[in-house]
Formats: sequence, structure tokens, C-alpha cells
Amino acid sequence: MASVLSYESLVHAVAGAVGSVTAMTVFFPLDTARLRLQVDEKRKSKTTHMVLLEIIKEEGLLAPYRGWFPVISSLCCSNFVYFYTFNSLKAVWVKGQRSTTGKDLVIGFVAGVVNVLLTTPLWVVNTRLKLQGAKFRNEDIVPTNYKGIIDAFHQIIRDEGILALWNGTFPSLLLVFNPAIQFMFYEGLKRQLLKKRMKLSSLDVFIIGAVAKAIATTVTYPMQTVQSILRFGRHRLNPENRTLGSLRNILYLLHQRVRRFGIMGLYKGLEAKLLQTVLTAALMFLVYEKLTAATFTVMGLKSAHKH
Repeated sequence: MASVLSYESLVHAVAGAVGSVTAMTVFFPLDTARLRLQVDEKRKSKTTHMVLLEIIKEEGLLAPYRGWFPVISSLCCSNFVYFYTFNSLKAVWVKGQRSTTGKDLVIGFVAGVVNVLLTTPLWVVNTRLKLQGAKFRNEDIVPTNYKGIIDAFHQIIRDEGILALWNGTFPSLLLVFNPAIQFMFYEGLKRQLLKKRMKLSSLDVFIIGAVAKAIATTVTYPMQTVQSILRFGRHRLNPENRTLGSLRNILYLLHQRVRRFGIMGLYKGLEAKLLQTVLTAALMFLVYEKLTAATFTVMGLKSAHKH
């Protein structure tokens, strides 16, 4: 039994990773636009398509895909860890009964914490590689020069110490609520729909995935802005308390943002983020559901935790 469960978790993990990589590749330029809007406050263009047109005009046609490989590899690891942890915990805790919304939230939260602690260094490197060579409007930003993923790790450890790889961990831990909320709504909506019909269509899965992600993103967006700024780590801000993006830094950044842009400043880049994450999450869940179903059919296994 245990081997089947761990094999199942593996299938879920691989399907989750493949789903997220497919979806992220399709909507990657939207993420580039969102990151610029969050980190480079001096940018005049407020809308997603204007920022993308600006980036293409100034930095070339492939610029919206800058940093694609590190993002995809980080995402692949990250989703693998998340789906594996989520499904293993669910198998152990729910043991074939119907899950509840509360359990889904707790399992999602624990899976998220494990994921953050293991994969934050990848995301720090990622954010920097993605912004390398970008033309910033903000003069306070110190440019970087990394040759690739390994070189970035090496330079960050050498120049800023090993803890710099966990920059932004604190907001990331708070942001664990994002996938937890997303999974809670996703599983909950799925359960509601399955009461009414036998099987969910592709469109059902796509819409549920989109709604779940839209709620989670809007709730947690201000923390995501802070997380991007801390991970990028090139803003000259109080250097004495850089450890793990301490609470003081987070409050300081939130306060700065509100003072300069008003309360809406916390939501700068939200439409790009919503457009990208909602479409990405919906497509990811769709690929994920189809892949797990197909794999279990091929292997002649019934999923042990049909919800």
C-alpha cells in the first residue's frame, strides 16, 4: 500500500511540475511585465501591454522571455516539491475518506512551508537573472552580472553571504497562504461540482483553477511585491537587517510604498499578475488533472484519493 501511495504522490508531483512548466511558458511575458512593475517604481507605463511593448522596443524581441530557463527549472523543482508534499500528507492524513476544507488548508500550508525553505535560493537567483540587463528607470538599483545559475549562486554567496540566498524568506513564508488558499478553494469548488455531476469537464477544471487563483492572488498581493523587492536585493535599503527579510524590512517597504503611491501602490502590477497567474494556474490545473488521470489509467490504478 505504501509503495502505491508514494508512487501516486510521484505521479501527482510530476504532473504538477509538467503542468506548471507548460502554463508558465505560455504566459511568461506577463510575469516579466509584472516583475518590472513591482521592482522598477519609476516606470511611467502602468499597463501590462505598454510595459511589454516598451521592453521589446528597448531590449529586443526575446527580452520578455529573459530568465526563462532559471524560472522554469525553479518552478519545476518548486511544484514537484509542493505537489509531492501535498499529496503525501493528504494520503497519510485523509486515508481515503473525503477531505475537508480545513484539512486542505492545513496540508496546503505545510506543503508550502516545506517548499519555501527548500526552494527560496532558486527563486532569489531567478529574480536576479530575470532582471539582469534590464533598463531600469530607478537609479538606486545596482546592476548584476551573472553568467548563469551556478555563477549567480557563487557570486551571491561570495559577496553577500550564504543567508542572502534566503532573502525574502519571511514574506515567502507569509505567502504560503497563497497556494494554501488556492488549493483550499480549488479542492472545495471541485467537491461542490462533483456532487452535482459525475465528472468534471476541461472547462470546469480551467474555471475552478482560475477562480481559486484569483482569490488567493488578490488577498496576498502586497506581500508579493515586498517579496520581489527583497529577492531582487539590489535596492539600497537599510543594510543592517537583511537577514531573511526581517519583519522590520517588510513593514518599512510596505510603509514606503503606501507613502509614495497611496494604498493602490501595494497593488501595482496586480492586473499583470492576475492575468498571468489566473491563466497560468487554470492551465496548470488542467494539464495536471489530465496527466494524472491519463497516467493512472495507463498504469491501471484508481487514484487512491479521488475527492
